[in-house]
Amino acid sequence: MKTIRYFLALLVVTTAIHSFASAADLKSSINAVLKSYLDIKNALAADNGKAANDAAKQFTSALKEVPADQMDDRQKGAWEKYAEKLRYDGEHISESDQIAHQREHFGSLSANLLAVLKVFKDNDTVLYQQYCPMAKKSWISESATIKNPYYGKAMPECGVTKETLKAAN
Repeated sequence: MKTIRYFLALLVVTTAIHSFASAADLKSSINAVLKSYLDIKNALAADNGKAANDAAKQFTSALKEVPADQMDDRQKGAWEKYAEKLRYDGEHISESDQIAHQREHFGSLSANLLAVLKVFKDNDTVLYQQYCPMAKKSWISESATIKNPYYGKAMPECGVTKETLKAAN
């Protein structure tokens, strides 16, 4: 009888550890996607197309590492809806040497990633949805300070914060 109780306790602990590790894997992979997105945003804000290329390559690579098998049904639905769109825009940014074209794809990349982040709620840090009225597009920022990725150095402070996404616990 003691052996059975011991075995059941071990099974419960092992299952709990595995569940926690799986959640951490999903969370860390979503944050890797977010980090590379923020690198793209910062490169565009600095008018650095080459850095945006490199960050977009990291972004598309990070997308491939997101474990769909660890998602709940709501997350899977969002991932199925947006993953291909994110990959498409990430690849266009990584392949283009024209910053205007990169910024065009960055607009839809931002909208789609924001939708994913709102479902997953796994971001490690506070995020800000910011909006440029001139470009009529939003982006996600790690800082409340406006650094406009659509106009870069020409109008770095053009924009407003529309929403704050709290960090995951």
